[in-house]
Amino acid sequence: MEAMDKKTISKTPSLEQISPAIGSSFLVRRYARKCENDLANWHFHPELELVYVNSGSGKRHIGKHMSYFNEGELILMGAYLPHYGFTDRLSGNDSETVIQFKEDFLGEGFFNTPEMVNVKRLLELSKKGLAFTGDAKHRIGQKIEKLAWSDHFGRLIGLIEILNDLATTEEFQVLNAEGVAMAVDAKESDRMNEIYHYIRENFKEHISLEDISDEVSMTVPAFCRYFKKISRMTFTKFVNEYRVVHASKLLAETSLQVTEVSFESGFNNFSHFNKLFKEFTGKSPSAYRKEFKNIIAE
Repeated sequence: MEAMDKKTISKTPSLEQISPAIGSSFLVRRYARKCENDLANWHFHPELELVYVNSGSGKRHIGKHMSYFNEGELILMGAYLPHYGFTDRLSGNDSETVIQFKEDFLGEGFFNTPEMVNVKRLLELSKKGLAFTGDAKHRIGQKIEKLAWSDHFGRLIGLIEILNDLATTEEFQVLNAEGVAMAVDAKESDRMNEIYHYIRENFKEHISLEDISDEVSMTVPAFCRYFKKISRMTFTKFVNEYRVVHASKLLAETSLQVTEVSFESGFNNFSHFNKLFKEFTGKSPSAYRKEFKNIIAE
């Protein structure tokens, strides 16, 4: 896993400033190179964000949701939904296209018109984070990629069509089913960025509550209350889920024995690893690996 220099993190603004190109009301960017460090911090912005990764695999961390994706990715994230840039997001893929736009970029009442009722519902649901699957992922993803080569008018018409496609497909999952009511100000965002960086750097070792509390200059009780308020789960559960997501990546992409995957993911007790992995994924590590290989074979 890529590690970021702590000094770099402290200099990276938590609130991302997005400026569309002259002549456009929203931003379209296409990456065709490795860019794990671009927007790799815990950040948020008032714009909705639509991301299409056309192949490859990696980890997603959106709101309080963490999971592993493969065979590309199509994600829609609502305004002010905290997220990380996709870790290892260009491992084995060709490109990534990102579209960022404010909900009122076409005027305050545009999405309240009868023709936009489905899109309006989509934008509201996007506050929880949406991952599109099946045929829709790449069918709509190809349209997203074409926007990078279109003129400003073509991009506008294309984005409206894409939003309608997303609004009318049933091939998606809600990433934060309980909702993400995270009022993240700049100070909280910086602190969470520091916490998550510490987890990424140390998840293979035991992380005590005393260690992480000291890291952010808080008492243990104050830290526990703060972390649960922000993430809606305990720190221990969060770290264990982070380890399970890392383990799922190792199971899918390496030939390490399951016991080795357990230790490489920070679990010192193999039976505990098996129990947590099954609770989180619904499958044992061995069954997960077998199912993943069957999907690839198909």
